[in-house]
Amino acid sequence: MPDAFNAYMVNEVDGQYSGSLTKLRLADLPHEKVLIDVSFSSLNYKDGLAVTGKGRIVRKFPMVCGIDLAGTVAASADGRFKAGDKVVVIGSGLSETSWGGYSQRMRVNPDAIIKLPAAFTEKQVMAIGTAGYTAMLCVMALEHEGLQSGQGEVLVTGAAGGVGSAAVAILAKLGYRVVASTGRTETHDYLKFLGAAEVMARSELDRAGKPLDKARWAGAVDSVGGRTLATVLSQTRDDGAVAACGLAGGSDLPTTVMPFILRGVKLLGINYFAAPQARRDGAWKRLATDFDRTKLDAMTVVEPLSDIRALAEKILRGQVRGRVVIDVNS
Repeated sequence: MPDAFNAYMVNEVDGQYSGSLTKLRLADLPHEKVLIDVSFSSLNYKDGLAVTGKGRIVRKFPMVCGIDLAGTVAASADGRFKAGDKVVVIGSGLSETSWGGYSQRMRVNPDAIIKLPAAFTEKQVMAIGTAGYTAMLCVMALEHEGLQSGQGEVLVTGAAGGVGSAAVAILAKLGYRVVASTGRTETHDYLKFLGAAEVMARSELDRAGKPLDKARWAGAVDSVGGRTLATVLSQTRDDGAVAACGLAGGSDLPTTVMPFILRGVKLLGINYFAAPQARRDGAWKRLATDFDRTKLDAMTVVEPLSDIRALAEKILRGQVRGRVVIDVNS
């Protein structure tokens, strides 16, 4: 690969946020031990916030965006990796405190790198990305609290997005009766293809709720937050659990203690970045067995890095369905 290469970089000067495709050289990259020739990255909600500056994701400037990457080791000063290894980085501070995956080449801290799981191609592992990995952590957390198929309906909010699509597909493969919530009627057939037994309108949940509503859900995966999460909690059955991993609908939680003290409902916060290594390894093993490849491929599109600004705006407007893999070399 030539010494000069493309990257999407953001900066902030005198309070003005800006971003553009930029030419970098090897000498510009961070002084980390592993140099990676990047093949693919992905588009997550957090990437939309970082690229546009509409959320305080980036903590130091200038910053190369992209919270995920997959590629091939070009050079390594760490004994765990050698030239030619296929590797992956999911989250781990990329695009926040460390330069990220929207670049054709990147030097990365070896502690953040894992070898490409044998079950996946580089494109597939980026189709999973932070969103699919987070969905798997949600499912594992619900199971840890006792959720089993046959116990009742499991709700997935924000179901047409990246986390939601993955959660629907995984839960359906595991035998759960999945109810998918979305505000986009055009995605109903798509969600049923992924395995949803029923699709409900977002408006049924995004409303001022009661402290306790009619109990329905044995468990739920919520990527929306706000009033939606409050309503889901009020509708969760005795000893049920809700895995919360997003705030697309707001960071507030207008609820009461009623679901927790009268029904024993558990609210499980999912932080993909802070998961211990054993849980991360377990999640990837589960993804290899519990994520149907045909559904993964069907929910994925590949887009060029050159379109990243427009794609970032789309995901923040809720106009992206499923998963977007970013080809950093186009």
